[in-house]
Amino acid sequence: MKLFISADMEGISGIVDPSYINPDNGKNYERGRQWMTDDVNAVVEAALQCGAEEIVVSDSHYHMTNILLEKLHPKAKLIAGSPRDFSMMQGLDGSFDAAFFIGYHTRQGVPGVLSHTMSGVIKNMYINDVVVGEFGFNAIYAGLMGVPVCMVSGDDLIAEEASELIPGITTAVVKKAVTRTSALCLPLAESREVLKQQVKLALQNKDQVAPLTTATPLELTIEFSHAGQAEMAAIVPFTRYQAERTAVSLTADNPHDLYRGMRAMLNLAGTAEFF
Repeated sequence: MKLFISADMEGISGIVDPSYINPDNGKNYERGRQWMTDDVNAVVEAALQCGAEEIVVSDSHYHMTNILLEKLHPKAKLIAGSPRDFSMMQGLDGSFDAAFFIGYHTRQGVPGVLSHTMSGVIKNMYINDVVVGEFGFNAIYAGLMGVPVCMVSGDDLIAEEASELIPGITTAVVKKAVTRTSALCLPLAESREVLKQQVKLALQNKDQVAPLTTATPLELTIEFSHAGQAEMAAIVPFTRYQAERTAVSLTADNPHDLYRGMRAMLNLAGTAEFF
């Protein structure tokens, strides 16, 4: 069995605010990356016990150099660093039997610990008129590759968001959101046991979770926080700018063009200053 793990940071055990996830000035960042590594190791250990033969972990937060390689389980391969064409899903192809999303969070504009979608420039993102966050976007990408997303870990609200999109997905709730920057956290040892138990359940039930299906061609629409960001994103060839909603759309025939198009739009939008 071949397993792909996309590991974000906001939904990791014990993490509640930006001080744990910002490598540039977060006073708790070193603690956060250790906890991230520990969560991933718990998942890897349990997956190996369930018969996983190859495990690829994609570090999927910020600069994507958060997981401590020297402390990562020796049976796991790590994709680290950026930029990458397929960002959080780099390395995934149709040869994988399942994907796990570890340390994920809710989408922009809804409650949940450190909720957002990809970056601060996005107000809403849609695929085929369905609003999605990072979980939804990446799950659609995996589904188009023929790979089911069988488990997500994070707070109680990402568990709800994921279950609405993928019925039957296994959820590992390691904290309950109180506000966007506070949570009721399980003790770390208990959290890691929850992760292990849910990994075993997810792999026992993986054949009951089908890859997420999405009609093609794929219509991606991003509503940006202000018009300047949308105007920059609209530089991407073959996009369509909707000024009245500061939104830019593009059509993609395959998951690779979808991901590259999204990244190009975000990178350009991020160069637009507010003033």
